[in-house]
Amino acid sequence: MSAQTGNRRDRLRKTALAEIHAAVRKLLVDQGPAAVTINAVAREVGMSGPALYHYYSGHDALIGAVTADFFRELAATMEEARDAHAGAPAGERILAACRAMRAWAIAHPAEFGWIFASPITPANRQPDSERHQAGQRFEQVLLDLTVELWETNPFPVPDPAELPASLREQLTTYSTTIGGRLPPEAAHVFLSCWTRLYGLLCMEVLHQLDFAYSDLEPVYEECLRDLTRILGLDRSA
Repeated sequence: MSAQTGNRRDRLRKTALAEIHAAVRKLLVDQGPAAVTINAVAREVGMSGPALYHYYSGHDALIGAVTADFFRELAATMEEARDAHAGAPAGERILAACRAMRAWAIAHPAEFGWIFASPITPANRQPDSERHQAGQRFEQVLLDLTVELWETNPFPVPDPAELPASLREQLTTYSTTIGGRLPPEAAHVFLSCWTRLYGLLCMEVLHQLDFAYSDLEPVYEECLRDLTRILGLDRSA
């Protein structure tokens, strides 16, 4: 097979994959997660169900690949907001990234819900899976900024001895996982802040707070102000 033929096949495959991912997204947005089946996606792109298996080994692999797309898109949005404030203090870049995360989630509720409200299959938990790696890129945006903040202006942390033993053990494991860039007690602050923020955003996107709020932006901003205090940031950032 000539190089020209190989390149052509690669281009055709990339085009087909892009069409498949676009079909998944359309089904998800228009009809919800349950509509995203192998046969439905195949119909959208004009092929048979079995033909789709030439591109993905099964439903889990397809879901993992498209979820990775969403993670990369969200991470890129946050990175762009962060980089728009290049040279600014870490706190300002953290807030910019957090606001960009909410803006993307509000604009893409189906995709955000797919990322954070869907079960993760065992295959997609594997470190070498596309989904896992794309999720790490997303995590890295706020982790890198928090590490920078910790190194330049350490924020208050709890006494590790006062944390429950089970929590302390888990935090130690996480700290090791991220290469010790944050000690366990600083990792605890990091994880507490961002899970609180993610949780609020998930509840907004999934309409779990519609009974009380028609506009959650002030609540989100209040949460960000709380995080600035926890992280010892200038509240005017």
